[in-house]
Amino acid sequence: MQPSDLPSIRTVSSPTVHPDGRDVVFVVTRPDVEENRYRSSLWRLDLTTPDAEPVRLTYGTRDSSPLYSPDGRRLLFLRAGEDGPAQLHVMAADGGDARRLTDHRLGASGPAWSPDGRRVVHAARVPEQGRYGTDDDVKPDQEAPRLIEHSRYLADGLGYTLDRPSKLFLLDLGALPHGDDPDADALPESRQLTRGGGDDGSPAFLDGGERVAFVAARSARGAWRPDTLVSDVCSVDLDGKHFRRHTDGTGSVGVLHVLPDGQGVYGVGDLGRSRQDFVARSARLCRLADDRPLTDPTTDHPACAPALLADGTVVAAVEHRGDTVVRVVPDGEVLLDGHVTVTDVAAGGDVVVVAAGTRTSYSELFVGRRGERLVQRTDLGRHLTGTAAPIEPEELETAAPDGYPVHGWLVRPRSEAAAAEGHPVVLLIHGGPFTQYTGNLFDEAQVLAGAGYAVVMGNPRGGSGYGEAHGRAVKEAIGTVDVADLTALLDHALTLPGLDGTRVGVQGGSYGGLMTTWVVGHTDRFTAAISERAVNAWDSFAGTSDIGWFFADEYAGDHQHEQAPLTWADRITTPTLVIHSERDLRCPLEQGQRLFARLRRNGVPTKLLIFPGEGHELSRAGQPRHRVQRFEHILDWWAEHLG
Repeated sequence: MQPSDLPSIRTVSSPTVHPDGRDVVFVVTRPDVEENRYRSSLWRLDLTTPDAEPVRLTYGTRDSSPLYSPDGRRLLFLRAGEDGPAQLHVMAADGGDARRLTDHRLGASGPAWSPDGRRVVHAARVPEQGRYGTDDDVKPDQEAPRLIEHSRYLADGLGYTLDRPSKLFLLDLGALPHGDDPDADALPESRQLTRGGGDDGSPAFLDGGERVAFVAARSARGAWRPDTLVSDVCSVDLDGKHFRRHTDGTGSVGVLHVLPDGQGVYGVGDLGRSRQDFVARSARLCRLADDRPLTDPTTDHPACAPALLADGTVVAAVEHRGDTVVRVVPDGEVLLDGHVTVTDVAAGGDVVVVAAGTRTSYSELFVGRRGERLVQRTDLGRHLTGTAAPIEPEELETAAPDGYPVHGWLVRPRSEAAAAEGHPVVLLIHGGPFTQYTGNLFDEAQVLAGAGYAVVMGNPRGGSGYGEAHGRAVKEAIGTVDVADLTALLDHALTLPGLDGTRVGVQGGSYGGLMTTWVVGHTDRFTAAISERAVNAWDSFAGTSDIGWFFADEYAGDHQHEQAPLTWADRITTPTLVIHSERDLRCPLEQGQRLFARLRRNGVPTKLLIFPGEGHELSRAGQPRHRVQRFEHILDWWAEHLG
């Protein structure tokens, strides 16, 4: 793959299955480098015909989040204009013109149907008066000062949050005027259900549609709990009154899914006695009715939200050694496994639909009925031809010095015409750290291999997909077993033919950037390094990052000075490219600037690459043009130092 091949990537997401299982509507997204934006539209796949091809359903360029009505006759979705935020729209399930339903200044999100299909609940951020364009006479730089009283006031990719909390709104679609009515084009009233501070999200109807459930940080009496990681399943009636909290106020609820008949499931993460110890805590899926656990958090890390079949059966996707297993829980029936990376699971009737990446495609749909194995039904990988054609990896297995097993992959350049001494090597390190690399198609590895570099990548201790103990091994122990695992994996790869152990680079982003800075501060074995959107200094991270108020304490504890890469930066002699984004609120720009300044002072060959207008997700969801330019700069750096 070359940087110019980015537009060949197609991804599918947000499948919604017709209630009788006859078809699935989903989103196809592609990056448009020329227009510097992402184009997304809705597509439909007929599930009753085995060889059916997907057909395009909408021709908007920013359509997303489709959702079938309980009777399958209508389709909700979000549509954004060229510059405006996404608003709710509804259309007949068989296509046709869409009707706009909302006009929230900051857009709508997270819709859910009532069981009878008459009402829709959704979330929308409510801006404080005088901010975010609510007063035409007040420009952004003329807004009143913000008086900050709580730790949770920022969110990467969004900015300030306390002055635009997410609240729930109710739409009555039964009151929509008919097409020949003089007011047929008028928007229905969006009646606000929840108020106060903090975010309310993931709405769903309960009790036959008489109550609305949601996820929020609330006390048992409904008061907002600001400085906490704890969140709960809560509910109010259709007048926004008679608040209830359905969970016990000790964990972190991350997902809520409810069927029209009221059966539901939620995911909750244990936060320990401190109510803040989130490190490598996988959410356990539970039934809403009785809190009965469906998964084991010590072994099962959900890859995405679960789905419910019509009979209430829960289908979950859990990570496993760089791949994903889709199974019925808790009975364990496996519907999909092997080399897949699942991003979405949906169900309708007794049909399950999964969106997942594979060895040869960034994203495909897999379909099957309860009791059947899911089979691939799309072929978006056909767009990947020429230089974009996938390079499949070799699996690596080795052990750290303490005998702990280490797992990863080697992606070799396609060309065999390497220099006699072999291909130069790049060690990639993932972020998180509680996440996982996969051997499935990954643009970072494909671009490097396409440029002639052998890519070594794996999942050291600290990551997900190998159990809770694996993930918690780096708690207050950064730079120990994680480095041992990475070193063992690299050393093992370098014993294989065709690799040049004298030209080895190291590259990582976020926690991977931290590890990159750390390892070049503790060894000079690497020819060059790229440290991207890194945590380099825990002291300033704690006061500037949107998660710094708890993240540093839990991962580094009382060892923040010793476990900060910047503490050891004066030992660095390795040429290092520092990459950062101006609007990164997760690992703020100063983290990169401090490292760059230290290396410059010490005479280390270094450059600082800063992307305007981007946040922490640049490499995955940044402006397409910036993503291409980022790849070009990375390849220029490796060409300069690795040849």
